Amino acid sequence: MANLVRAKISALGTYVPPRLLTNEDLEKMVETNSQWIMERTGIKQRHIVDKGVGTSHLATEAAKKALAERGMSGSEIEAIFLGTVTPDMSFPATACLVQNNLGAKGAWGYDISAACSGFVYALQTGVKFVESGAHKRVLVIGADVMSSIIDYTDRATCVIFGDGAGAVIVEPATDENYFMDFVHEVDGSGGCFLNMPGGGSLHPASHETVDKKMHFVHQDGQQVFKYAVRKMAEASERVLERNGFKGTDVDLFVPHQANKRIIMSAADRLGMKEDKIIINIDMFGNTTAGTIPLALDSARQQGRLKKGDLVLIASVGAGFTVGAALLRWAC
Repeated sequence: MANLVRAKISALGTYVPPRLLTNEDLEKMVETNSQWIMERTGIKQRHIVDKGVGTSHLATEAAKKALAERGMSGSEIEAIFLGTVTPDMSFPATACLVQNNLGAKGAWGYDISAACSGFVYALQTGVKFVESGAHKRVLVIGADVMSSIIDYTDRATCVIFGDGAGAVIVEPATDENYFMDFVHEVDGSGGCFLNMPGGGSLHPASHETVDKKMHFVHQDGQQVFKYAVRKMAEASERVLERNGFKGTDVDLFVPHQANKRIIMSAADRLGMKEDKIIINIDMFGNTTAGTIPLALDSARQQGRLKKGDLVLIASVGAGFTVGAALLRWAC
């Protein structure tokens, strides 16, 4: 029998656009105030692209940093899986644009639409291709330009989201630091609570869809909050239990950065203390598929993520989509 191949993260890179949109800036745009935003979400600022900058730009810059860290060229990448709900265009896939930008001539790939769970879904895809032996060097990216689909007159949504991207390289593991397990779930009945109704085949772009603001994010915040708290904890518990761990065994919990109250509620249920949780939503807001790699990078910069650490990743997004991953950090 052939030896079982395990997969690891060998490099990490992130990118956010330089332009900042602070809570004080939003006070001038919509009826809100910085204290209210901080109390409800934990966000102080978010990064926003300039006009004409798409998701492929952010994704490419993050990927270049990951490649540089690994000492690898784009031509060595064999596959690209990109989680996003804000592709540059309906087609071609943003992964194709990134492939061209990187000169990854031997790579194939595609986009994965799982909203805030997009990076975790793309990550399992990349890991499984490596574990199967099909590929040895896979690029996994989470990137979104949420400012392109946000109504900046809607205070319920415009205070939450930012733009950003993160990329990791997934390769075969050579020691015990590798991905152990994933848990995923979808509940399509929750699709009505968080969506962008316009622009697809059901409601193609028209004067009517534009006038009705159907090309912006629509959210029932209360329903999303309740589901996210419950499911982020449940998915985390499942992946820990079936691998013989408890929440107290985790060295670093990396949750999707949607709302600080959601993060802390899930952590409380898992019995985790705050010093085991990475929270950077105050600096970046909710970058959707970008939050988890950005949080991993923040933890690394703070000296809170080292080789061999038991890392738990968890997310909940529109769909509803749910994802969790358990790994030993390898780089």
